[in-house]
Amino acid sequence: MADYSKMTPPEVWKLIRTGEITRPTAGMCAGYAQANLVILPKKYADDFKEFARKNPKPCPILEVVEGTPDIHDMGEGASIVTDIPKYFIYRDGVKVDEVTDVSSYWKEDSVAFLIGCSFSFEEALMKAGIEVRHIAQGCNVSMYKTNIQCESAGVFKGPMVVSMRPMTPENAQKAKEITDRYPNVHGGPVQIGDPAAIGIKDISKPDYGDPVEIRDGEIPVFWACGVTPQAAIENAKLPLVITHAPGHMFITNVLNTELNDYLEAKKQK
Repeated sequence: MADYSKMTPPEVWKLIRTGEITRPTAGMCAGYAQANLVILPKKYADDFKEFARKNPKPCPILEVVEGTPDIHDMGEGASIVTDIPKYFIYRDGVKVDEVTDVSSYWKEDSVAFLIGCSFSFEEALMKAGIEVRHIAQGCNVSMYKTNIQCESAGVFKGPMVVSMRPMTPENAQKAKEITDRYPNVHGGPVQIGDPAAIGIKDISKPDYGDPVEIRDGEIPVFWACGVTPQAAIENAKLPLVITHAPGHMFITNVLNTELNDYLEAKKQK
């Protein structure tokens, strides 16, 4: 199998576009930030933008794409409708399909949001010697709906979704210090060591993604997750919404080490 970790984002976009890559993107294009996706009709875009503004930890917006599906800030030359390995289609809040190309769904009034992803800080964790279990196991990250309610905005409301990575208590503290430095891709953990405290009844049964091994002496560490909008979309029951399939991200052409400064500079403009 090709080593996708050493490829550039444009190389991987091409392989996704041609259908060679359809699996989760964790570990691909080492060094580059990844992003979650929501595409919805323009009439709901302001509500969603406000939902993201009120809930910056799970929903940090990296770029808004409208008019055409061409991505600019996060990946010049990429398309929002072809360059993600798998998409979910929602109608009236119910997931009705999983597809690898959503070109036929893009309309003149479509607005796409690229949202920061915790895959972006995993590189920093691994450089610090912390194993990222789902990458080590070659599967998708475990994601859970919580009892933490997001601030609602317009038609959007719902629980925060979190991603989980097991590690030793010592590494959990180290991971907190590292991820606190990545506020534009979810920042530090929302909970360490106590799933029940955030309403997770069975750690072995994630709501999205795959279960991963938690070894003796390890605790679960939870970060806000960019799948949160999918829970809000289920509640909003909009006629049509497109999202990425959890774990199947858009790989940006912006380095993780440069993303925070880039976005902070963008806010100043």
